[in-house]
Amino acid sequence: MSGADGTVKTVLVLAGEVSGDHHASAVVRALSIRHPELRFIGLGGAELQDAGVELIEDFDRLNVMGIAEVLRQLPFFLKLGRRVEALMDQGVDLVLAVDYPGFNMRMAKAAKARGIPVLYYIAPQVWAWKAHRAAKLAHDVSEIAVILPFEEAVFNREGGSATYVGHPLMDRPPLQVDEAELRADLGVGDAPILALLPGSRRQELSRHLELFAQVGAAVQQRHPEVRPVIAAAPGVDCGPLEATGYPVTLRTRELLRISHVALVKSGTSTLDAAIAGVPFLMAYRSSALTWMVAKRVVKVDHIALANLVVDRRVIPEFMQGAAEPEAMAEALSGLIPQDSAARRTMLTDIAEIRAALGGPGAADRVADLADRLLGFDIAHAASDDPVRDDTLSDDTGGGSA
Repeated sequence: MSGADGTVKTVLVLAGEVSGDHHASAVVRALSIRHPELRFIGLGGAELQDAGVELIEDFDRLNVMGIAEVLRQLPFFLKLGRRVEALMDQGVDLVLAVDYPGFNMRMAKAAKARGIPVLYYIAPQVWAWKAHRAAKLAHDVSEIAVILPFEEAVFNREGGSATYVGHPLMDRPPLQVDEAELRADLGVGDAPILALLPGSRRQELSRHLELFAQVGAAVQQRHPEVRPVIAAAPGVDCGPLEATGYPVTLRTRELLRISHVALVKSGTSTLDAAIAGVPFLMAYRSSALTWMVAKRVVKVDHIALANLVVDRRVIPEFMQGAAEPEAMAEALSGLIPQDSAARRTMLTDIAEIRAALGGPGAADRVADLADRLLGFDIAHAASDDPVRDDTLSDDTGGGSA
């Protein structure tokens, strides 16, 4: 568990947002069980801190997205980068970078210049935009742990060492839902539920909350029996959400499981909805500057991760100006009748998405890669083939009537 000079080995963990904090903490816990003497230091949130990471900065100020928003925080990020590089100079044996590409790719290059191995977990989606950066990432990091099946070939083609480890969402324990209790808590009775997932970041909520509430109202005009419910992320101020007049819950996974249909923002939420088995639409709005740049450089046919997993348009996508309440309400209305062809087709398609995500064990597979880079013998091998491991947790069954 110690370096060549007898000192305890140190892992620098870099996570810049809620999901990265969660997924990184699972890897840290797996490594801590194997090697209790490892020291972990870095950037993250409450979950990494609880896992034993010494935080030099939590991610409240890191949790921004979009070109305009990042530019406003540029002095902070430059200063933070210098602090992280100073940590590297004090002695780091491995950098575990999780997602958050704008900052982490720069830190990966700094680590490479110092001869420090880098394990990049949840690779930046360079295949979607700034595609030339796939070669840069392949050059700057030692190992890339990818969570979407097609990404392995993308990075290996550029000369990297990429391994598909399965999706970390499949590592979650089986979900047991007391539907009657949750419905009573939400005050929706036995009505069909429209789950609204507007996002967790301040910028996302500022652009999506009113829009999603308007979609809920438009759906109710067509289907008065439907009850919209808003999912809130931990740590979010629920006041503006409650001001919509709709019930609000922090129990997002459980909400998706008992919902009849859903409207979710772009990102991992689309995979959450697919895993829950609920028919849904995706919508997203960004700043005008971010959207203008994205239109010029995005190189993929789909935005929703759920669509990218199966490389076809399974989930309707409503982006920027197309994210209009009446259009989305009309699309959702086609999914509401229990016997509609659109609903039956989507239920079949999202089952395919779920199967493509593989089986559980992602955190342990990432820990295996970390072991190799740290020079430890691997004694805790995970499943060798996550793609063909079709063991499913009890997360299916969403879309109740």
